[in-house]
Amino acid sequence: MSTDRVVVVTGGASGIGLGVVERFAANGHPVAMLDVQDAALKTESERLRSQGFQVLSYKVDVSSREQVEAAYASVREQLGPIAIVVANAGISEGIAFADVSVSTWQRMIDINLTGVFHTVQAALPDMVAAKWGRIITISSHAAQSGAADRAHYSAAKAGVIGLTRGLAREYAAQGITVNTIPPSVVATPMAEQGIQLGTFPPLEVIAQHIPIPRPGTPEDIAAACEYLASDGASYVTGVVLPVNGGMFIG
Repeated sequence: MSTDRVVVVTGGASGIGLGVVERFAANGHPVAMLDVQDAALKTESERLRSQGFQVLSYKVDVSSREQVEAAYASVREQLGPIAIVVANAGISEGIAFADVSVSTWQRMIDINLTGVFHTVQAALPDMVAAKWGRIITISSHAAQSGAADRAHYSAAKAGVIGLTRGLAREYAAQGITVNTIPPSVVATPMAEQGIQLGTFPPLEVIAQHIPIPRPGTPEDIAAACEYLASDGASYVTGVVLPVNGGMFIG
């Protein structure tokens, strides 16, 4: 796989996104990491650059088209056309459906679904011009199986799967593949925060119910992204690749 292809990873400052950034950077790709976490962006991008990797960082709220396009303009100027997008940025929170306010619902959709729309659509002109592109969205097994107290999250992530499949059909003939990974339980700062708040069970408890009895890692997801972005995956599109230890099979 060519290592001069420019990669954009949203939610790239921690958790799954950081694992993906590290994997592509280690493989020699120029990588732009986008996130709302300013301090984490600075710390992690400086760490990676100190290791000799070509990494840029941008504070971006993916629900803002203006912020996404401003970051992309800088990426194109400094690194070149965007070839690979990993749309990972998202939020999750446990709230009983009856207590979900209109504003809470809208925020979930704005970040988890519309954010993917912005992230992907703004990069497509580069891929269409090159007749080559890889789009990988990060959905969730909650979109497939549902999740108690997370109906709004499940709905937004199900939308990501639908969007992925629609784009896969629309852009297949132009050399652009579009696939999604719906993780289940992954050991990330977001999961740890949920555990501390009491809205998410301890990972060792959940692991007892996973056929491969451990939580996933950002590296597990990053390895799948690496494959889906490779030339070897040129005949793979519209796929929901369940990197979940067998927690959801269907």
